[in-house]
Amino acid sequence: MNNLRTVSKIIEPQIAIEGAGVKLRRSIAPRVSNEYDPFLLFDHFAFNDPLEGPLRGFPYHPHRGIETVTYMLEGATHHRDSLGNQGLIGPGDVQWMSSGRGILHEEMPRRGPSGNIYGFQLWVNLPSHLKMAAPRYQEVTAAIIPTYEKDGIRIRVVAGKVNGVTGPVTDISASPLYMDVERAPGTEWQFPIPVGHTLIAYVFEGEGVFSGETVNAVKMVRFADGDHITVKTENGSVRFMLMAGAPFKEPIVPYGPFVMNTLEEIQQTLHELRNGTFIKE
Repeated sequence: MNNLRTVSKIIEPQIAIEGAGVKLRRSIAPRVSNEYDPFLLFDHFAFNDPLEGPLRGFPYHPHRGIETVTYMLEGATHHRDSLGNQGLIGPGDVQWMSSGRGILHEEMPRRGPSGNIYGFQLWVNLPSHLKMAAPRYQEVTAAIIPTYEKDGIRIRVVAGKVNGVTGPVTDISASPLYMDVERAPGTEWQFPIPVGHTLIAYVFEGEGVFSGETVNAVKMVRFADGDHITVKTENGSVRFMLMAGAPFKEPIVPYGPFVMNTLEEIQQTLHELRNGTFIKE
């Protein structure tokens, strides 16, 4: 490893309102430019400020052409969908949903014992040949997400591999790495990333030095290409989500909860929603 991935961009999350008035911090959103390919969106949601008012969620809404990944830190999200699935995503749990050709689902947050709700949603693109595939879920409970710990580092591996520890989410087209990383003060870490893969990190607690650049919470970091990164801590600790994936290098046309490859496919989706044929048995 001799080609360090430097920091190419630091993104300040913007406040966005989604669903039935849910306030969240959004770092990236689907755009035709597709500069974070295969990643489309990253939201950080919390309902811990009384000013945010009553607890709201995401009532029934459609998706097509993408994968949505929900990762809870505190509290829970109750979900149900048009396929008959329902359940609760609790602290440390992950739901990796591939919407494929179409699904309607609902996500309603619930406060944890502390009164807080806290988590992330990531959207990952699907390649053109899988955009109309059958929807599927990978439900991963906190208990089966492995943790790698060594020399002041703690990593929950959701997808991908760290020193022989493999995450439970598999068979994803983007070959993603999705990890929750904590580093104790005064430590240094070097980690390999496949050349050509898009790499972003969301720093949500503390401060770290990423490939030579100091980044404090709450920020999204985009890295240039290369074969590894370094993360160093000084007086304090740092915690961040690390995401890497192989870009599909295909044109995209995003429209709300749909991301397809052409405008015609979006028009077809809206036509199906109007005439009641969006959900296939």
